[in-house]
Amino acid sequence: MSLTPTGDLVAAARNAGEGVGAFNVITIEHAEGVVAGAESAGAPAILQISQNAVRYRQNRVEPLAAACALIAEAAAVPIALHLDHVDDLDLLHRAADAGFGSVMFDASHLDYADNLAATRSAATWAHDNGLWIEAELGEVGGKDGVHSPTARTDPDEAVAYVSGTGVDALAVAVGSSHAMTAKSASLDIELVGRLRAAVPVPLVLHGSSGVLEDDLRRAVAAGLTKINVGTQLNVAFTGAVRRELADHARTDPRKYLRPARDAVAETVADVLSIISGRRAPH
Repeated sequence: MSLTPTGDLVAAARNAGEGVGAFNVITIEHAEGVVAGAESAGAPAILQISQNAVRYRQNRVEPLAAACALIAEAAAVPIALHLDHVDDLDLLHRAADAGFGSVMFDASHLDYADNLAATRSAATWAHDNGLWIEAELGEVGGKDGVHSPTARTDPDEAVAYVSGTGVDALAVAVGSSHAMTAKSASLDIELVGRLRAAVPVPLVLHGSSGVLEDDLRRAVAAGLTKINVGTQLNVAFTGAVRRELADHARTDPRKYLRPARDAVAETVADVLSIISGRRAPH
């Protein structure tokens, strides 16, 4: 199956009142695990490569993006490729040639006026180059330890921001926080509903790893569509590696990366069953 545009997956999920999972990829095993989990759940998924992951890979986005695209093309379910949390304009301008169908441009660290101006410029470039674009308003908690999880996106401001920037989707601050390893976030479901009623584009939840299953279901039902998952995958991946190395004297990385990949697949299937309503087999 060929790569599916991110916008198509998000639009289909929004129309169905479901969520579509967007999963962060750092290694090839992450990408393989995400696709295996999506196939197990019988649900589409989005492979996301963040700007931080690109920096880890020595600022070379193309090799990992190419690997993800090939893995996606062999999948039995629709898979999209997304470049996440980009504020580097050079990286943004490499996105289309690297095979991405979408990008999240992150100017949330700027004040409102500067965020709007920078995002409007990025959205114009993205649309001119065939890319679907997401942006953030309200500073979702947890990034670099500086954004407060108590931040909330104002619906009226969100409507003006979407109109002024022309973005295709909006990441909103509703109580979640990036990089959480425990499920202790409390989402403002009432605010999600108000944002869904006011904002004409799909809404995105960042920091879903710290959200309880019931809250996640309620948030999707209230209007969140693209659900980003990163830390939860890494907790599963690293936990599997630790258990394997604790139990066995391994030197062949395949011996501990295989269970790590399987743990990612199981986590993805579980998440997709929650947000899409499809049961993940065990």
